[in-house]
Amino acid sequence: MPEGKIVKALSGFYYVLENDKLIQCRGRGVFRKNKVTPLVGDEVVFQAENDLEGYILEVKERKNELVRPPIANVDQAILVFSAVEPDFSTVLLDRFLVLVEFNHIEPLICITKMDLTNKDQKQKIAEYADQYKAASYEVILTSSETEDGIEQLNPHVENKISVFAGQSGVGKSSLLNVLRPDLELKTNDISSHLGRGKHTTRHVELIKIGNGLIADTPGFSSLEFTNIEAEDLTGCFPEIQRASENCKFRGCLHVTEPKCGVKAALESGEIPSYRYEHYVDFLQEIKDRKPRY
Repeated sequence: MPEGKIVKALSGFYYVLENDKLIQCRGRGVFRKNKVTPLVGDEVVFQAENDLEGYILEVKERKNELVRPPIANVDQAILVFSAVEPDFSTVLLDRFLVLVEFNHIEPLICITKMDLTNKDQKQKIAEYADQYKAASYEVILTSSETEDGIEQLNPHVENKISVFAGQSGVGKSSLLNVLRPDLELKTNDISSHLGRGKHTTRHVELIKIGNGLIADTPGFSSLEFTNIEAEDLTGCFPEIQRASENCKFRGCLHVTEPKCGVKAALESGEIPSYRYEHYVDFLQEIKDRKPRY
């Protein structure tokens, strides 16, 4: 039986790529019965009715999956955040980073619209970039207008399945258009009334860029820590994870416990206060979550 990768899912059809040939497939009823939903990024076994149509028979084991956006087998998440319009949000970025870290996906922070910043804004973004780099993240500052930083982004895309993620209006589609101009993806300006972008991407699709595949995903701004437990959260903040090795008590959650290595690192300035505050807020959110039965 032939095998391929789902590169697009739309209106109940799954578009499977096999040796540069795209086959439009439907899922067999057995998936619904077993509560398996094929996702973009899935490696699948399919049966071809002809050169253009077929049925998916089996979804291979996934190395990871995301719920929002719905995609599987991702190597890296390129988290696209604008410096301005909308303003750079550390709390939203940290939410994305926690979800990406929890799913064992390599994150890359890409800050766009640097051409729109004034001197003070540019300096503030540079400070944030240095702090995230110190936490062990890769950070690239870009502009789709001037194409600054694009040459730094290109090598990260090669031979990987990447997901572009971030709230709407930050310039994900504009960035993809620079990486591959023939795409001519639709972009929308920021709604001045709402202060956020209008959704321009309606479905998840893997787009070939060089030797890599990038998923342009619908923008979204609400992210819930549905499957993350309190004890998992430390591992989703690399600098907190490192500092936790100096905690006296095993299982320390770094809030009220004595002789906590994380709070010592916070006091010495090794951990930025906003990162620790977000950790505490997220921890409380997880603790307040209604139990699932």
